Amino acid sequence: MQQVNLGIIGGGTVGSGVFDALQRNGALMASRLGVGLQVTRVAVRDLKKNRAVKIPRALLTTDWREVVCDPEVNLVAELIGGTTIAREVVLTSLKLGKPVVTANKALLSAHGEELFAAAKKFGTNLYYEASVAGGIPIIKSLREGFVGNRITALYGIVNGTCNYILTRMKLEGADFAAVLADAQKLGYAETPPDLDIDGHDAAHKIGILASLAHGFWVNPKKIHVEGIRYISALDIKFAGELGYTIKLLGMVKKLESGCRVQVSVYPTLIPNAHVLASVNGVFNAVFVRGDIVGDALFYGRGAGKDATASAVLSDLADAALDLKFGTKHRLPPFVPHECSGAVAPIAEVVSQYFVRLNVADKPGVLAKIATIFGEANIGISSVIQPEGHAGESVPLIFMLHYATNGAALKALANIAKLPAVKGKPVMIRVESFE
Repeated sequence: MQQVNLGIIGGGTVGSGVFDALQRNGALMASRLGVGLQVTRVAVRDLKKNRAVKIPRALLTTDWREVVCDPEVNLVAELIGGTTIAREVVLTSLKLGKPVVTANKALLSAHGEELFAAAKKFGTNLYYEASVAGGIPIIKSLREGFVGNRITALYGIVNGTCNYILTRMKLEGADFAAVLADAQKLGYAETPPDLDIDGHDAAHKIGILASLAHGFWVNPKKIHVEGIRYISALDIKFAGELGYTIKLLGMVKKLESGCRVQVSVYPTLIPNAHVLASVNGVFNAVFVRGDIVGDALFYGRGAGKDATASAVLSDLADAALDLKFGTKHRLPPFVPHECSGAVAPIAEVVSQYFVRLNVADKPGVLAKIATIFGEANIGISSVIQPEGHAGESVPLIFMLHYATNGAALKALANIAKLPAVKGKPVMIRVESFE
């Protein structure tokens, strides 16, 4: 049986998980593929570190170049994260003609075009299934399973930390800060947690999916990103009373005119009857709508040692087969096929809205607010002024009809200037999945 020698860069959670998975199921993979995968070298930061998975000392080195430049290594797995050393690792490997498997969504988001061009130039390949949604095979599905479809919409719950926090806030009526603190204690959130809770991790992933779905590489700076810091227990409660669940949703939607696409990440009210509303805890889900296949849902663990290792193994299998049969470009990492594609500015995107205001409990306040919405040509579908809120200000909830984001934000800016409005208005978009 032919053998492929694998060099792993990184011995942390993902790297050790991949090593462990290969020890457990390497023989099974070999029997299915007709080619074996043998770990030859592993680069780590600290040789003395205690690891949950025992890696033989003879395989370890602290110099990634000893792995990448080893003539015995046929295939490289970059599993260290970050965008500096990781970029150098990947580029060096590709220049040596060695295919690379990566789980690094931040690297692809920042340098994807450069890395894909290098793979093409040096006649090799780059595989990245593990970069989005852990063990969910969404990259392969978009590249292969849906190759005959135009993707009209894609919605993703792709950050387990935010989903865990929002789930607990809903089930327990807890405040954001308290649940975040618990998430950090349990290891579901980093310290500091900014990358997750401010939406940037989800943006890296949704940008990759948008690029694959629409055939032009999405500049991460063009993605509108909002996190969940401002979501309160009150927002969760009122959304629930209206029949909605709040999720941090990555969204890719083709607009009706031209080749423009909405690519965004923000908290969203999802109807409780929709399947994405029931995706709880640290689980991820991606909902895809194709013009031929219709609606499809992918659900599973989006992070963690085993889920990510499963996706890496899938890419290692593809790479090993490509090496075995000499088909280096059977499936290029990314094929740009929509030259006129562009990301639409968020101000032009049309949505429905949930708006929460804190207002002085005085006659005429509602009429003034309704007048401003009317002047902006924004219809009001419902108003809730819940009872039992004593004090200088009370909550006032609006559900608004479809309007552009630009018009909605301009109207809220004018409403915020009213003396009766206390504090900053909260606006959360509503998705109907129509």
